[in-house]
Amino acid sequence: MPAPALSVKDLALSSGGRQLVHPLTFSVAAGERVALLGASGSGKSLTASALAGSLPEGITAGGTITFGAGPGKGRAVLIRQDPATALNPLVPVGRQLAIPLRSAGYSRAAAKAEAARLLERAGIGDPSLFLPRYTGQLSGGQLQRVCIALALACGAPVLVADEPTTALDAVTQNTVLETLRMWSTEGRSLLFITHDLAAAASICTRALVMEAGRIVEQAPMADLLRNPCHPYTVRLVQAASGAMEPLAAARSTDGSGARSATAAAAA
Repeated sequence: MPAPALSVKDLALSSGGRQLVHPLTFSVAAGERVALLGASGSGKSLTASALAGSLPEGITAGGTITFGAGPGKGRAVLIRQDPATALNPLVPVGRQLAIPLRSAGYSRAAAKAEAARLLERAGIGDPSLFLPRYTGQLSGGQLQRVCIALALACGAPVLVADEPTTALDAVTQNTVLETLRMWSTEGRSLLFITHDLAAAASICTRALVMEAGRIVEQAPMADLLRNPCHPYTVRLVQAASGAMEPLAAARSTDGSGARSATAAAAA
């Protein structure tokens, strides 16, 4: 069996003696798209920061995070809820994309051409027009796609996307979701962190459900939609039932791994 692209064992996060995230253990295979679902305050964003090595000051971490299979260096790149915070407003988009490309050995001209290609892969039309632009000239959806292009430029095998569609309109959200789905090409892996079950079901084949700092259920996405076990997951599915009905009917059971729940289904 090949090593997973991301393996997390007993990851625990605390602050001032207060346990914020209880020991988590899970893995993501190369090329797999996994959703980490949960409400605000469940510990999703802290987990995302830990995976990307960018925990806030004052947070203590324990456990191990290992990167294995997949292209690129062993690490994850993080797309935060507000993509503007990941980009420099004083530097043109093209120059920001060129930084990791130049570090990887591209010439100046080759880096510019590759930056345009990556923007196009991320769903930006007429990418050459975007290279000289600054972040203040871009919409929220365009900024998200620039961040995805930057992730591609960094060559990381794992993308951790933390609520990347929360502030987007429906049309832009669909475009960004399609771009994230594309990430799994070439063996790259996606951990999609969200409270939006419908968005997660549209691109992910497996789901981890997080409540109060614990993973309370994990299953292939199609199984989770049909037969949620934990009471919190039941509430998530019921709340999204209108959006989930066509998705549940259309999805196949292409997620791998056995069904598991870490808590009883009875409330």
